[in-house]
Amino acid sequence: MPINITMPALSPTMEEGNLAKWLVKEGDKIKSGDVIAEIETDKATMEVEAVDEGTIAKILVPAGTEGVKVNALIAVLAGEGEDVAAAASGAGAAPAAAPKTEAAPVAAAPAATPAPVASSAPAVASAPAATDGHRTFASPLARRLAKDAGIDLTALVGSGPHGRVIKKDIEAAAAGGGVAKAAPAAQPAAAPAPALAKGQSDDAVLKLFEPGSYELVPHDGMRKTIAKRLQESKQTIPHFYVTVDCELDALLALRTQLNDAAPKSKDGVPAYKLSVNDMVIKALALALRDVPDANVSWTDSNMVKHKHADVGVAVSIPGGLITPIIRSAELKTLSAISNEMKDYGKRAKERKLKPEEYQGGTTAVSNMGMMGVKNFAAVVNPPHATILAVGAGEQRVIVRKGEMVVATVMSITLSTDHRAVDGALGAELLGAFKGYIENPMGMLV
Repeated sequence: MPINITMPALSPTMEEGNLAKWLVKEGDKIKSGDVIAEIETDKATMEVEAVDEGTIAKILVPAGTEGVKVNALIAVLAGEGEDVAAAASGAGAAPAAAPKTEAAPVAAAPAATPAPVASSAPAVASAPAATDGHRTFASPLARRLAKDAGIDLTALVGSGPHGRVIKKDIEAAAAGGGVAKAAPAAQPAAAPAPALAKGQSDDAVLKLFEPGSYELVPHDGMRKTIAKRLQESKQTIPHFYVTVDCELDALLALRTQLNDAAPKSKDGVPAYKLSVNDMVIKALALALRDVPDANVSWTDSNMVKHKHADVGVAVSIPGGLITPIIRSAELKTLSAISNEMKDYGKRAKERKLKPEEYQGGTTAVSNMGMMGVKNFAAVVNPPHATILAVGAGEQRVIVRKGEMVVATVMSITLSTDHRAVDGALGAELLGAFKGYIENPMGMLV
């Protein structure tokens, strides 16, 4: 039987994607691990690998097609020894009885929390691997092997990213025995992703303006995703805000000293160039280390207490923003954080970040100081319970030891999910952060 290849789900928010490029053509023989296509999601372009071997019998969705729904049939693969013409002629048939295969991304997503793979033969980046109440996340290949072996997926603990059940888990279960067999009853269907709540209709808005006085720019996938996630955040998360002013003069002096001491290459290029934002990231990470009760995520059943401070940093890109993550930032040097952020920023603008580089995290920083913004409040981005909004450093007159002096001051506002981080805990976290900003040598020891 031909093997159906369908549009994969490459991220938790993906409902459709653009089939940017085929890297194979009809008649090409492929083997496991071959990169077969590039798919654009709302935030990145992903290369996709094949898992099964065979011959591309028919490509059903041409390169450049936009808005291909997850699970839609995009190509048919003729298995080893199968007649290619026959497989091509049968393309589009109901896939229920067809063998299933899977494909994998060039780079796996160990720290991401991607959506389940949707396919008959998904060309997929990582799929989650835990139970969310009604389903167990597993790769399509693992599901097929479990079905063939009569193994109940819900009885397994996956070894893939975030507990995702993968092929070796099924093989180990089959070899070890004693695993619960699948019940004959069908598993309940996965709940569909929540739809974006309806706002004002086009007609309701456009009738207020004179025809010809505007142009319509359709929302792209990124803008739809941003709108949905932030709307859900403001509707479901009780936000609480805490603001402090931090003096920057000591930090700016240390930054200058460290940058001047940076080793240079033969071409005179310094090994690093620290920004204030790099030092903000480090200070927040250390503050979360010192106040571990604030380094959490909320779920309906548990408080998820994180062991490391994975700090996301909002990066503006054409059409929206993305939040690459500095993992275990409390353990990294300032120079390592700086160079990592430069790499992330460059690849973010090229939409070349991998899902594991921008999904997850335990907190985030949004810095609008370089735009001259004095003070603002950011929206918590779940699963985070906190986000730090950083304003501009500016010369202000302050009172120190009873005398008026001029200092460089920036305003910082911490937004918290009040279910997880209440006002007092948020204030404690900001106090620890302020301590590192105003006494920056503490970040070096």
